Amino acid sequence: MLEINGLVKNYGDFTLDCSMKVGKGRITGLIGQNGAGKSTTFKAILGLIAVDRGTIKIFGKDVRELSVKDRQKIGVVLSDSGFSGYLTINDIIPILSHLYANFDKPFFMRQMQRFQLPANKKIKDFSTGMKAKLKLLAAICNHAKLLILDEPTVGLDVITRDELLELLREYMEEDEENSILISSHISSDLETLCDDLYMIHDGKIIMHEDTDVLLSDYALLKVDEEQYEGLDKQYLLRFKKEPYGYSCLTDQRQYYAENYPAAAMEKGTVDNVITMMIRGTAL
Repeated sequence: MLEINGLVKNYGDFTLDCSMKVGKGRITGLIGQNGAGKSTTFKAILGLIAVDRGTIKIFGKDVRELSVKDRQKIGVVLSDSGFSGYLTINDIIPILSHLYANFDKPFFMRQMQRFQLPANKKIKDFSTGMKAKLKLLAAICNHAKLLILDEPTVGLDVITRDELLELLREYMEEDEENSILISSHISSDLETLCDDLYMIHDGKIIMHEDTDVLLSDYALLKVDEEQYEGLDKQYLLRFKKEPYGYSCLTDQRQYYAENYPAAAMEKGTVDNVITMMIRGTAL
């Protein structure tokens, strides 16, 4: 559905250099710190910035060769984008009808009612959650085949986030070939939604893993100095010195559980994997 190979973009002292792909019927997460390169990657995919080299393909075509019809199959939510605050939803409907040949007005109206979005209220007077819902509805109202979502749940309360995630799951159930690329700082969103995760740091992809593998096979070992010295380190991905000894990231949880039962162990999460991959030291 989406394939990036050798994408390079130079910004002064920062260089984005990454490769990744989103398969049909998959939800892929892009995770990393602020400034790691997530938004730059999204903007490159959408052709909003020029790149220095590399290829980006969507639907098997170079992004520069996508037709208007192809582009209408892509739904987009960017963290720094949105509708003019002086418009109402009633103002937006004819705009969406003009932009998208496949604009599904009945679907859009049903979802408006579902989320209690007022049709005649100016968007500048919407709550943060209402604005987020409107942006996502506008992205999927044309039955897009690929969603590009940059921080769609940022700043939202837990109920609103859950409503948006439910809408995304419904979108995926609508067509088994629908796909999503999503970034988020909220690990619980990614753990429950994504099929696989790419981690980006300083402009480079430093890890790619299926989410269920990360949650089942990864672990954080917490050991004292003596325990650390006795560890078989061949399956450790990162280690970090701690006041009590060492914390160690592994993708072989069962191995260490069976062979080092005295070691304290936490099940792998997106948060501790991010922390260790960025702040830990490779062996």
